Amino acid sequence: MNPRVILIPFAVLILAGMLIYSQVRTPPNRVSGFIEADEIRLGSRIGGRVAKVLVDEGQSVEAGQSLVVLEPYDLLELERQAALTLAAREVDYQRLARGFRPEEIAQAKAHRDQLKAQLDLLKAGPRPQEIKAAEARLTAAKAETQLAEQLYERQQTLARNNAVSADELDRSQQAFESAAATLDVRENELQLMQLGTRDEDIRAAEAALEEAEQAWQLKANGYREEEIEQAKASRDAAKAALDAIGQQKAELTIHSPLSGTIDSLDLQPGDMVAAGAPVLSIMDHEHLWVRAYVPQNRVALSVGQKLRVTVDGAPETELTGTVSFIARQAEFTPNNVQTPEERGKLVFRIKVALEKAADSLRPGMSADVWLDSIGDAK
Repeated sequence: MNPRVILIPFAVLILAGMLIYSQVRTPPNRVSGFIEADEIRLGSRIGGRVAKVLVDEGQSVEAGQSLVVLEPYDLLELERQAALTLAAREVDYQRLARGFRPEEIAQAKAHRDQLKAQLDLLKAGPRPQEIKAAEARLTAAKAETQLAEQLYERQQTLARNNAVSADELDRSQQAFESAAATLDVRENELQLMQLGTRDEDIRAAEAALEEAEQAWQLKANGYREEEIEQAKASRDAAKAALDAIGQQKAELTIHSPLSGTIDSLDLQPGDMVAAGAPVLSIMDHEHLWVRAYVPQNRVALSVGQKLRVTVDGAPETELTGTVSFIARQAEFTPNNVQTPEERGKLVFRIKVALEKAADSLRPGMSADVWLDSIGDAK
């Protein structure tokens, strides 16, 4: 008998057994995915012309490291102007807050006291001694006038007899008229003293005193609270303007917010960048995660659940991951995703954040996520 004919039944039995085993065996409870990293796109809020590019594409950078420097243009002049404005507003605020100087208050008080003394003098009127002195001056003026009149009359008599010259006659006449005028003045002075101060003068002096009183109190009390608050607000506004320019200056240098690798950079000194537009991107290697798609019959997962993760090329190394995201809506299996069950057409996208990822891991590497929670039976 042909030996090949004898081997055919054995081969059929082996193939049938393998088919039955493939149908009844439990497939591994895992899904495949790819390691990914967050991409941070950096830019400047003010934009401008590039002055320096301090890194290259693919270079590893540390948190806080300077990456790109922009030209300041007129920011330095604006900062100096804002600083001077703030200094002026600060001086004005301090002047109002401290009030008037002691010398100014003393000067206002002295002026008020002076007007008060003048009012008291007007209200008191002439003293008796002053009235007596005025009466004495009036008596002397009467005597001088009488003497001048007698002399003038004798000169007239002598002039009719041609005993005196015309000049002597004129001088005696002028002396008489001057004495008469002085007498009239002395009479008016005495009458004014006897009548006392007029009411109009007293009211005017009282008004001047009240004005001086209020001016003194105004300086003693200082400026109004509203004026001080207004000056303070102006000072604070000037400080806010200076701080805003300081923040704009800080935006001239783009710093790395984390440790990672420059993923995309196409800049040269002299290039113009728009405000708020990304100019480079950094891959965050310290926070890696696996994107995977779980069939709908294995989606019994929960956010926060810890799972094992293995990476191709290092199957002996097991990582711990935490489910950080589960899609609420199913989708069709992407073309580049491999699952143990070809019949599972609808899947749910999940994200598994890796804990203490190794330095050798890179975005794009394939990884397997084991759906059994850590501590469950494998």
